[in-house]
Amino acid sequence: MAKKGKAAVVRQLNSPVSVEEVEVESPKLGEVMVKMSAVGVCHSDFSVTNGTIPMPPPTVIGHEAAGVVEEVGEGVTDIAVGDHVVIVWVPMCGKCRYCAEGRPQLCDQAAKAVTTLPDGTGRFKDADGNALNHMAGVGVMAEYATVHRDNVLKIDPDVPLDKAALVGCAVMTGVGAALNTANIQPGTTVAVFGAGGIGLNTIQGAALAGAEKIIAVDLEDKKLEYAQQFGATHTVNPSTDGDAVAAIHGLSPGGVDYAFECIGVPEVITQAYNAIGKGGTMVVVGVTRPDGMITLPTFLMPFQEKVLTGSMYGSGRPSVDFPRYLSLYKANRLKLDELVTATYSLDEVNRAFEDMNNGVNARGVIVF
Repeated sequence: MAKKGKAAVVRQLNSPVSVEEVEVESPKLGEVMVKMSAVGVCHSDFSVTNGTIPMPPPTVIGHEAAGVVEEVGEGVTDIAVGDHVVIVWVPMCGKCRYCAEGRPQLCDQAAKAVTTLPDGTGRFKDADGNALNHMAGVGVMAEYATVHRDNVLKIDPDVPLDKAALVGCAVMTGVGAALNTANIQPGTTVAVFGAGGIGLNTIQGAALAGAEKIIAVDLEDKKLEYAQQFGATHTVNPSTDGDAVAAIHGLSPGGVDYAFECIGVPEVITQAYNAIGKGGTMVVVGVTRPDGMITLPTFLMPFQEKVLTGSMYGSGRPSVDFPRYLSLYKANRLKLDELVTATYSLDEVNRAFEDMNNGVNARGVIVF
């Protein structure tokens, strides 16, 4: 049956998020309703509030979450009420060309479900009965959310849900960029531009891969302190250390083997590309505004064989990667407890965004 509960709603761009009571419809064919336990405060959520990621208001934000199944729809036989699940904001149909090729992060179904569920409709209504969009096809910064079955992955109930939630985005995106997209090799050198939630996970992914030198770049000293906790061997703060590219070349003569841009700034993408050496790989993880552009010199491209690529959801395969990362967490090899440096109630969402933008947290989490 339909549920009522609070949700974080973007009503107007560049304005505070509205926390309001909404009605959540019961799941239809192939859907589930989840009672949320924890939702990560991700910069992508904030990017929806200011139009960097274009999703038309009114939109229920939130995409990094974990909770307990409240209700299942017709045809759902492998998920039951009471199961603990992590939200997978990139649904994977298993049938399209990309899924068949082993690249489910590029699934055609996911590309269609951007502001609604895959059938083109939503499950949220506001107090006046008006439909609300779902951010990334899920919209889970809410007490309850109804999503497609493909948007949830069952996990062991012994994993704390406030930590498991982070695997749904920050960990998959960051660690996956290092291990899956770049396939960092042991003994290599790495530079990570941006030491927020995604960047910290890219850093710990590089450490897991056995990188010999990991250079974190950020304008906030607090974030660089976090970076060292997650495996950075060196740090660069351009505001005090000067040009980041020059500093990186000083630490790794000739340039690093891998560089990652984790904040979505075109100028920084160019810096990261210039930071890699011949044969190096530069991975764009951050999301820029739709009109973002970069300019690169072309003369040396054939001679240097640099690789410039993007990383969608850490080139993730959630059914494989989520259990693997949670196993690493249980073995004390993947830092999830250390990621959560502050918790908030849903009513404090705007303060959570303010803290995030001020570099206060490694990752803030809203708990219910």
